[in-house]
Amino acid sequence: MPNASPMELPALDPDTGLVRVVIDTPKGSRNKYKFDSKLGLLKLSRILPAGMSFPHDFGSIPSTCAEDGDALDVMVLADAPLFPGCLVHVHLIGVIRAVQKERRKMIRNDRLLATLETSVNKPSITQLDQVDGQQLKEIEHFFRSYNQAQGREFRITGRGGARQAQKMFRDAVREFDRSKAKPAKGA
Repeated sequence: MPNASPMELPALDPDTGLVRVVIDTPKGSRNKYKFDSKLGLLKLSRILPAGMSFPHDFGSIPSTCAEDGDALDVMVLADAPLFPGCLVHVHLIGVIRAVQKERRKMIRNDRLLATLETSVNKPSITQLDQVDGQQLKEIEHFFRSYNQAQGREFRITGRGGARQAQKMFRDAVREFDRSKAKPAKGA
């Protein structure tokens, strides 16, 4: 797949069966990066206000389409920050369900939670209920504050476990495949 966009990769790694995530913003960063599909590069999207930074690595799952029209968002719980553009394999452990106001309309904009896995590093956390409750509250607070800083309303509507995260993942892969199969407008 030479010169292919990382966002065109299959969502699952064929060798491991694990979910692929492309990291756009590392843990601890005030800089928010976003993949620009026209350029095939990550570019700076915004700089967070002083004192605000990403609590964990943040990225998206290639070849998925969430309800907001973008690839599925994933916060990857890891000990050390990764780097923008890094491809990782993860276990989906849960979801923070949320709605967000866009153009005067509330839309779903859930955030999946995941843990890393490599051939020699198995995740110690495999279920959402193994994550410290205070840590989950801090992640939710970050998403509310992050959106508020951009003038958007972001409301947490609940949490779900690994099963719900896997279902959202499968639905988003199907939606991506469906959207690719649609003929282009004006064709």
